[in-house]
Amino acid sequence: MALTQSDALVFFGATGDLAYKKIFPALAGLIRRGQLNAPVIGVAKSDWGLDDLKKRAKDSLTTHGGFDAAIYDKLCGLLHYVDGDYANPVTFATLRKLLDGAKHPAHYLAIPPVMFPVVVEQLGKSGCTEGARVIVEKPFGRDLESAQALNAVLMSNFPEDAVYRIDHFLGKEPVQNLMYFRFFNTVLEPVWNRRYVRSIEITMAEEFGVQGRGAFYEEAGAIRDVVQNHLLQVLAILTMEPPSSLDADSVRNEKVQLFKSILPLDPAQVVRGQFRGYRDEPGVKPNSQVETFVALELAINNWRWKGVPIFIRAGKCLPVTCTEVYVEMDPPPPIYGSPPEANHWRFRVAPDVTIALGTVHKKPGEAMLGEEAELVLRHQSGGDEMDAYERLLGDAMRGDPALFAREDSVEAAWHVVAPVLGNVVPVEIYEPNTWGPADALKKLCPPGGWNDPVIDC
Repeated sequence: MALTQSDALVFFGATGDLAYKKIFPALAGLIRRGQLNAPVIGVAKSDWGLDDLKKRAKDSLTTHGGFDAAIYDKLCGLLHYVDGDYANPVTFATLRKLLDGAKHPAHYLAIPPVMFPVVVEQLGKSGCTEGARVIVEKPFGRDLESAQALNAVLMSNFPEDAVYRIDHFLGKEPVQNLMYFRFFNTVLEPVWNRRYVRSIEITMAEEFGVQGRGAFYEEAGAIRDVVQNHLLQVLAILTMEPPSSLDADSVRNEKVQLFKSILPLDPAQVVRGQFRGYRDEPGVKPNSQVETFVALELAINNWRWKGVPIFIRAGKCLPVTCTEVYVEMDPPPPIYGSPPEANHWRFRVAPDVTIALGTVHKKPGEAMLGEEAELVLRHQSGGDEMDAYERLLGDAMRGDPALFAREDSVEAAWHVVAPVLGNVVPVEIYEPNTWGPADALKKLCPPGGWNDPVIDC
């Protein structure tokens, strides 16, 4: 399928935090690689002018992107700005004039989700959707019903193949490496099933709190923020069937089938926690019941994985910042006396890339005693690797949907978490710098206990 290159990029929320931290550095990266020559139109309501936006871009690149005068000058030559209210048709009439001659613009919604329908409908009414595509930031709704409502608005103005739902986690190089390792090495496939895998753990730990984003987190919580999207996507890469090819539809078809195989979460298999001090954060309700930690067990009801327990946990104010997968294999039979240790695979996707195979070997001496050791491949991020937003914006402008979520995938993921949204499971308080509410987790843990990631100093 031939891909159509966007001939303009419009990004709503041009004066916001996401633009400052991620979008301007991503645009500079695309220019550095020779992948951005189209007009870039920022839209926001801040009583700014174009010079203010250029100054904001310079501050952003100096702080977050590594300022390069030549690249900054090229970016400034592409920049335009529309200052106006998203609900005002005049804003979009002005935008349409600036898009004069653009046949395939890409509209990027780097704005609060509540404004998605407003902007999409205004784009449609103003005629800015013809031949265009739209890039939508997560979250894609707060639950299944709101996700379906958002998709209805999107579908009434854009065809599905013109909708690019960003999950920046999928654009990270280590996550791409996980898929590559899974499907380009024959060593895994013979044992990657219920006959040999004892359990799967996925941990996303953050040692920091909500970092001043209390109001946002009150509307999200850990399940909506990272489980329904990031971590279920990682699980899909780990457990889906091999696609017939690596084209976008083949990969996304297998992900959808995997999500549909996951049984809806059982509240009895979920622990929700909240770090002590969260309720003192600005924007947080004094009696908040929002979870900053979640641990859960789920089951995949298909031939390959039926009966294998899968554990996911994610939280803030934990001892380390690390995202890691730990797959424990079934141990061999105890024919030599003492119970043998189980082999394992460990895949770390942040802060570094690590692939490790846990083995056992004989201790020196006369006795037939063993000890564990890991065979480790570790890769530090190089200077030429693409940032997630740089990769995803570049792909969206090229019309490559492989790393973006499809409507049926989003809705299937919401089906999985739907039974435990809200306050169905009580929140347990846990102390910062611990691994969550310890007492509650005694009833919910993998067969060999949780494997806490350790960051090498």
